[in-house]
Amino acid sequence: MKKLIIAALVGGIILFLWQFVSWAAVNFHKDTQQYSEKQDEVLEFLSQNLEEGFYFMPLAAPGEDEQQKMEESIGKPWAQVYFHKSMTNNMAGNMSRGLVIDFLAAGLMAWMLLKMGNPSFQTILTSCIAVGLIGYFTIPYLNSIWFETPTIAYLIDAVGSWGLVGLWFGWWLRK
Repeated sequence: MKKLIIAALVGGIILFLWQFVSWAAVNFHKDTQQYSEKQDEVLEFLSQNLEEGFYFMPLAAPGEDEQQKMEESIGKPWAQVYFHKSMTNNMAGNMSRGLVIDFLAAGLMAWMLLKMGNPSFQTILTSCIAVGLIGYFTIPYLNSIWFETPTIAYLIDAVGSWGLVGLWFGWWLRK
């Protein structure tokens, strides 16, 4: 149990630090958060015309023919909008939640590896990278297929963060 807890704590810290490097220090994700000179005007318009929520536009209104709307929309602009009425700055709360999730993710990975009996360093490392890739393939990459979003930063995150955790686990869990 001690081995699992230490693995989860250190693995969670590795994930957390990787996320800081990825989003803040190096900012691999800059392509997903671009600046617009018209942001004030766009936000004012959205504020006057949308309720808080997540939107895909264009979308058929309830009762309209969805296929016809899709065909009419081909070649025209489209957007996804995540709209919030009020920005909050709860950095401590968000970072705390992120750290807890990182501990849980690392703990689950360590638990699975410990159930393998006596896996080799290579098996531990490749298993961790495989889990990172599974997360990447099934969420950001799959979404990019439909919504044409950039995902290379998420691929770097998946391989980089879980690769580092795999190196730690390969050393620690084999002791």
